[in-house]
Amino acid sequence: MSREHLKDIQSEFDERNLPINQVGVKDISYPVIVLDKIGGEQHTVAKVNMYVDLPHHFRGTHMSRFIEILNRYRTGISTTKIREILRDMQTVLEAESAFFEITFPYFITKSAPVSKEQAKMEYICRLVGQSSVPYYMLEVKVPVLSLCPCSKEISEYGAHNQRSIITIQIKAHEKIWIEDIVAVAEQSASSELYSILKRDDEKYVTERAYEKPMFVEDMVRSAAEKLIALDGVLWFSVESENMESIHNHSAYARIVKTLKL
Repeated sequence: MSREHLKDIQSEFDERNLPINQVGVKDISYPVIVLDKIGGEQHTVAKVNMYVDLPHHFRGTHMSRFIEILNRYRTGISTTKIREILRDMQTVLEAESAFFEITFPYFITKSAPVSKEQAKMEYICRLVGQSSVPYYMLEVKVPVLSLCPCSKEISEYGAHNQRSIITIQIKAHEKIWIEDIVAVAEQSASSELYSILKRDDEKYVTERAYEKPMFVEDMVRSAAEKLIALDGVLWFSVESENMESIHNHSAYARIVKTLKL
């Protein structure tokens, strides 16, 4: 039987009069190429979510068309392509609204502070675009080191420290590099982290953190100041979770600020 004679069940009329806000494909593992500030582009594997609205009179959407659209952009996905992807989704799926989300590991080559040994650090990123808004949202999770000012002050020697995760979300019209967001987070902590450290490096990082104690409140305020000064940011959220080393809980703080939308 030819394709022309196959019945299109999805396009059948639905009598329940209930439009669907989002329908589509979720959690697709897909190889993509992301723009890289230093190297030009970076190959990685992403988890992709793609949704559109569905009018009340259609029974279903055409799921295969989402994958067909994604395949068009397999040679590179960036903030500059999001609007194109959203337009394609609206056109191909005859939808009024479209939603595109991609989550992926991003790697930056870092040199240890003393030995200069190089290794790659992983940062988990999420990129979201919606046809109903003229900007995109970028989220970057950055692992850092924090050292407690109170512990340092009251102790005769030493101070407790913790591994922390600073999560920054920004909304922007124009391209803002992941590397610049990572720098904001790392500069707002007691110390940045490295994938490889020799003994001289470990000594340097330990002493540097001791010289720059930071509460969780200090970290989000420091990052917020830098995000306010970063060109192109329309809105941001910065949060830090400090996984305490002497408590069975985490310390947490968040700042959300609209600059211009």
